[in-house]
Amino acid sequence: MTRMLNLALQGGGAHGAFAWGVLDRLLEGDEIEIAAISGTSAGALNGAAVKAGLASAPGADGRRAARENLDHVWSQVGHVGDGRMARWMASSLPVPHGWDRLAEMLSPAALLENLTRVFSPYDSGPFYSNPLARIIRRLPHPDLTRAGGPRFFVTATNVRTGRVRIFSGDEVTPEAVMASACLPTMFRAVEIADPLTGRVEAFWDGGYSGNPALFPLFPADLPRDIVIVTINPQEREGVPRTPVQIQDRINEISFNSSLQRELRAIAFVKRLADEGRLESRAMKTPLIHLISDEDLMISLGSRTKIMPGPGLLARMKAAGRAAADRFVAGDLANVGLRDSVDLRGLYG
Repeated sequence: MTRMLNLALQGGGAHGAFAWGVLDRLLEGDEIEIAAISGTSAGALNGAAVKAGLASAPGADGRRAARENLDHVWSQVGHVGDGRMARWMASSLPVPHGWDRLAEMLSPAALLENLTRVFSPYDSGPFYSNPLARIIRRLPHPDLTRAGGPRFFVTATNVRTGRVRIFSGDEVTPEAVMASACLPTMFRAVEIADPLTGRVEAFWDGGYSGNPALFPLFPADLPRDIVIVTINPQEREGVPRTPVQIQDRINEISFNSSLQRELRAIAFVKRLADEGRLESRAMKTPLIHLISDEDLMISLGSRTKIMPGPGLLARMKAAGRAAADRFVAGDLANVGLRDSVDLRGLYG
């Protein structure tokens, strides 16, 4: 029996390879059909690969194409992370090549983090380039706007207004995906002519405003079921004490806050429905499911998000496949019937 559902893919840099594994496993069989995808940052990159692949051909051929796209994305990310991470991430910084080599020998993540406090991606003048552009445009199956396949929603943050911007349909270009993954300390804001405002707008990473955004998946003609693939740990025991621990936890809380707000709102609506206070209103109450590996994510620090070495990516993919196996064996039976997450217990 094939079950239809929506996917919400969280962002988290190199940790997004966890969702690569999840998607690779879900696309392997025909247990599910993906009606829509909402993706942010690395989740938008994963979503673009899946959307373009599934739209390229029906059935098993489309699933195979989506997996090929995912393999391309993460193999390319891995190529720039196998000892050349500093060259990729520092490509827009006006520093001598010797510093680049020093970063490789010492601590790339620490050095790059410090460099972003001194140098801006705007300091490099005409030599600036965004490495994601090449990865997205060279997908084996690249057409993001082709009819067919799941609906695809990409979340970015409008720099001028600070508001969430959801790109969908023909708006989902490589530039929109790049905007969703644009960390402002690393990359220049992605500028897009926005028909909603009638002006050219600058966009930053969608994680600041929706990570991932769930509300695009609420229309009545989409399934009630939303499977959220999370990257950032929700809970972490103990009080952070070192500067690195403190910064890591700030990062996790910040990039989880929008998701927490939406889940709390869904829990509130469910409580009203349970109490019979929505009987006269047509309101959709989503069913929420989760695919995650909290133990793995807690064991990693935020700095590994900018260190996509092949070893880390392979570990994340394997963990994602294992988590998807657990979902298929267990919570998939809940799809269409009930939540797999106790929202009342979390937000009651």
